[in-house]
Amino acid sequence: MRRWTTLAGLIATVAAAVVGIAPTASGAACPSVGGNWAGPGPFAVTQASNGAGTTIFRPTNLGSLGCGTHPVLLWGNGAAATPQSYVPLLTHFASHGFIVAAYEAQSADPKLLLSGLDYLTQQNNTAGSPFAGKVDLAHVGATGHSLGGGQAVGAGADPRVDTVAPILGGPFNDPAKLHGPAFFTAGQNDLIVWSSVVHGQYEKASQVPAIFAELRGAGHFLNGDADGLRGPVTAWFRYHLMGDSQARGLFFGANCGYCGPSEWSKFERNAKASS
Repeated sequence: MRRWTTLAGLIATVAAAVVGIAPTASGAACPSVGGNWAGPGPFAVTQASNGAGTTIFRPTNLGSLGCGTHPVLLWGNGAAATPQSYVPLLTHFASHGFIVAAYEAQSADPKLLLSGLDYLTQQNNTAGSPFAGKVDLAHVGATGHSLGGGQAVGAGADPRVDTVAPILGGPFNDPAKLHGPAFFTAGQNDLIVWSSVVHGQYEKASQVPAIFAELRGAGHFLNGDADGLRGPVTAWFRYHLMGDSQARGLFFGANCGYCGPSEWSKFERNAKASS
């Protein structure tokens, strides 16, 4: 659980969540990418299995380039896929300063996804670990593709997970249990997880700021770097977990960047995300 040091901090964060504004993140000192969320970030990336079912993609030099600590992204795979199926995308996230904990098998069970967060929590508190004191456990997101997107929604019910962005995610867990902002993406031509199914998940998340975005012309099997969804999902997490203020205007405000004609064939925001 996150520990609040002052009542004022708690009040500010609760108010921010209501209107979809991210609280100040400790990763806010991480370097700006100038709005190029689809492009590579400034960090070199290292990946390795922890030998316990999670592959970690991370900045090679943790704590560098102004990032004292790094937010966490939990990743769930699609059916029959592994993290190696998504190396370009997971490397991309890590290049933007995130520590990505990717579950190595396939499941809709959020506990298996959360095991990666348990591991990083333990390593953050282990003297001599490369992660010691470098993991921003106060800013955690969950994402994944298809089956793994549904798994990410389940992980979002855990109080340690602040926000989710399932990619073409299946309906395997209950969005009504989310406690933080959610970005649901669908493919206009997806014949496996229909856009209407994703929209139904979005509608069930009325208790939190939620956005539904249908990618124009997209099917279910995006390439390994998530193609047209890579930039928007990165921007979502950079805003909510790093305090990247440049990304906020894409999703929120009266004239948000994605609200008009764009790459989206549909773009909707619920009442909590409309300001």
